[in-house]
Amino acid sequence: MRKILYIVLMGLCVLGARAEKPYTVVLDAGHGGKDPGAVGAFSQEKNLNLALVLEMGRLLNEQYPDVKVVYTRSSDVFIPLQTRADIANKAGADLFISIHTNSSEKKEPRGAETFILGTDKLEANLDVAMRENAVMKLEADYNTTYQGFDPNSIDSYIMFELMQNSHIDQSLQFATRVQNRFAGHLNREDRGVRQAAFWVLLKTACPSVLFEMGFISNPEEERFLNADSTMTRMAQALVKAFGDYTHKQALKKEKLTIEPTEPVQPTQTTENTPTTQTKQTMFAIQICASKTPLAPNDPQLKGRACDYIRAGEWYKYYTAPDPDRAKVAAKLPEIKKDFPDCWIIKIEK
Repeated sequence: MRKILYIVLMGLCVLGARAEKPYTVVLDAGHGGKDPGAVGAFSQEKNLNLALVLEMGRLLNEQYPDVKVVYTRSSDVFIPLQTRADIANKAGADLFISIHTNSSEKKEPRGAETFILGTDKLEANLDVAMRENAVMKLEADYNTTYQGFDPNSIDSYIMFELMQNSHIDQSLQFATRVQNRFAGHLNREDRGVRQAAFWVLLKTACPSVLFEMGFISNPEEERFLNADSTMTRMAQALVKAFGDYTHKQALKKEKLTIEPTEPVQPTQTTENTPTTQTKQTMFAIQICASKTPLAPNDPQLKGRACDYIRAGEWYKYYTAPDPDRAKVAAKLPEIKKDFPDCWIIKIEK
């Protein structure tokens, strides 16, 4: 009897420990060691990436003590692409941020941009994806590790079109907030949120983005990136974007939630009645997202009656809304037959 009681108590302790798992952010400084990344007139990408990652990590630890920060590298060492994703997955990452510095054959391009995984406008962003994925060729026997994927072959990128990322909405939300902070508060040129086929984003099992802080190939921007105060200012912008994304619930020992992307509309009032806001919580099954509105007979919807909400430039299509989450969950297996990558979302209006 005592043995059974001991086992039960141990099980409860394990469950309690899992429930207390901290929100984990994995910071990935691109390139490193024998891989310098992009090279400017007097600086190297690998050093800029590491400087920003370390400063962001310091500020996160300072402002969000309940958040666990994990680095894929904290010094000038070479880390394989797949290993970076493995570190994030082993840590149970809730958010993965890969930091990079951009480059171009022309000197004019400038500004910050944030990438999420995807194949929208694949050809337009293919050069960036190829450049960042090419680091895998520095690894011994990379063909085996990356299952025959050739970062320099356009044909290899077709595989990305066949894979959907279940974390695209959360990735898009964080990426949008990063760009808002850099354009609106740091006054950097906004190159927007883009989609590209990055291996490291494909293999991380959590919301993930790849942030390009600026162009090392632009002489003026290279000087800016190497200025004494720049890393602190950029790290502050990224941490504020993290705060926007999590709504500072990281300070509490509870699971982080994402605020609805749709603004809550105030109820109608008379002149002498104070304005109030009401929220109705609904659950639904999201089946797809599109940058353009879909007609009811669009093949992507497969004949299913759907509604949508707007998230920036995205239309998020969902079906089977109900205030009872259990009822929505009961419908999930059936809907997954047509939409294998669908999932339950929470909507507040």
